[in-house]
Amino acid sequence: MRILLLGAGAVGLSIAAKLSKYAEVFAVCRERCSTSIEKDGFYLTGIWGTETFRFPCGTVPPKGSWDYIIISTKAAATREICEQYNHLFGEAEVVSLQNGIGNEEIIAEYTDHVLGAMIITGFEWKADNAVFVSVDGGETAFGRFPSGKDAKADCLAELFNKAGMRATSSENIRGTVWSKALYSCSLNPLGAIMECPYGELLREPAWTIITSIVHEAFEVARAEMVILTQKTADEYLEFLKTKKIPPTAAHFSSMYQDIAAGRKTEVDYINGAIVALGKRHNIPTQVNETIVNLTHFKEELSCR
Repeated sequence: MRILLLGAGAVGLSIAAKLSKYAEVFAVCRERCSTSIEKDGFYLTGIWGTETFRFPCGTVPPKGSWDYIIISTKAAATREICEQYNHLFGEAEVVSLQNGIGNEEIIAEYTDHVLGAMIITGFEWKADNAVFVSVDGGETAFGRFPSGKDAKADCLAELFNKAGMRATSSENIRGTVWSKALYSCSLNPLGAIMECPYGELLREPAWTIITSIVHEAFEVARAEMVILTQKTADEYLEFLKTKKIPPTAAHFSSMYQDIAAGRKTEVDYINGAIVALGKRHNIPTQVNETIVNLTHFKEELSCR
């Protein structure tokens, strides 16, 4: 099986490393990362174990057809990636293993073979060729987008499991992606703004903000006819408090890591997507909009 990873950062390189024992992989990544990996290997630590991997990577993918093409770049680069590499898509299953809402819809403009995915694992850069896997918030899910479970999604989930990465397939991957987006909307930017791990956000002042974020997002999801496991915002909030935050309580969000490194965050594709869709449906989303503005303000402060 041949698997190409496009836009491989901490997530993509870690997955490429784990899959490299069971499939032929190639990771398209930054030159400084590929140079370090070629020289010293890729060093993975954390809850997935400690191991050094060697696998092919670089800035230009090799020729040939692919069984799966996994896009793991930031959401802001999804269209650029598709424009640059859609000539490679062919009959490959193109998988969005990304944060945010709308990635699969963009990919679907370039291919009919789209698998949605949801990953809720924490990855932290330690060096250009080293990543620490900090938390596991649940199984990675794959499914035909926007809905339907098929052999291709099942096969990829099985391969992930074989490689030691918990995975499953979903008949409602759009709803699963939105569930992850709710999790990200609630915790990711607020953790970045307040510079605290997720567990601290259970405190009452923060939880009040999270409650408003989720209620707004649920109204938008309902207007978008997204089928979620939890039927109400309050039901989701209870699920978030009791099931999702505890195993990731010590985790610092990816937005926090981006701001600390002077990078732009994905807030426009998470809370910002809720705001944009809210405007389409005339649904007020003032709290999510405020979170977007505060996150951008935090970005600007970090760049001074």
